[in-house]
Amino acid sequence: MLINGAPGDKLDIHDRGLMYGDGVFRTLCIRGGQPQHWARHYRKLHHDCAALDLPCPEAELLVAELRQLSALRAEDGVAKIIVTRGRSERGYAPPSPVSPTRILSLAGLPDFPDNYRSQGISLRLCDLRLSHQPRLAGVKHLNRLENVMAAAEWKDPGIAEGLLLDMAGNVIEGTRSNLFLVHNGGLLTPDLSRCGVAGVQRERIMEWAARQHVPCTVAELSIDDVLAADEVFLVNSVIGLWPVHSLLERSWNCFSLSQRIGDWLGDETTD
Repeated sequence: MLINGAPGDKLDIHDRGLMYGDGVFRTLCIRGGQPQHWARHYRKLHHDCAALDLPCPEAELLVAELRQLSALRAEDGVAKIIVTRGRSERGYAPPSPVSPTRILSLAGLPDFPDNYRSQGISLRLCDLRLSHQPRLAGVKHLNRLENVMAAAEWKDPGIAEGLLLDMAGNVIEGTRSNLFLVHNGGLLTPDLSRCGVAGVQRERIMEWAARQHVPCTVAELSIDDVLAADEVFLVNSVIGLWPVHSLLERSWNCFSLSQRIGDWLGDETTD
């Protein structure tokens, strides 16, 4: 782990990331020493820092530090970049000037079952409902308590992910993933203008759909829309793409478009 460029694992107890969740983060894969889809991840990081009026570290600095971590580990892994507002005294009001803290870490790649991609996963409908905060919608900020509480709702290892709705009953995302539905040959994905995280893989798939002339619509979606879909799949930068084979009383066994998109996502020469 690197904290402001120096090896270490100790954070100032007055850091606002710890005290208030005042910061943002990105999670991405490192393969062959190279951060995957780096331009997209950095663009998202820069956007999210700007949403919090937080200085964003320079891209070249972050790449150099990611490569430093990768060289130390000498294997592929999952990197996490955290940027906080840094240290301050008591009180919510941000300090001026701001001296951000950047934290970079690298962990091993998770060992998910192969059949998650080929046969799909079981998805659970979470009880927790996401609150609306348009100013933070789409932002991957450090306050992820809603996701933590939702992910704690089940212990069954046969359930790979949970589905989150908002307070109005709209489907938003998985606890750690973005959602797509296949309907009549086109794609539907939830509107994230009031809550949720807009991920890099979601962005890539929407651009892929435009190039392939596959209709892709951002819309308010209900749980009934999900259950009526021809296919359902989840994506993020670590899992890639997982089709869904069951949710509530509904099951799916055809993943033709899901697997086509999953194969494209898994091709490291694509962006």
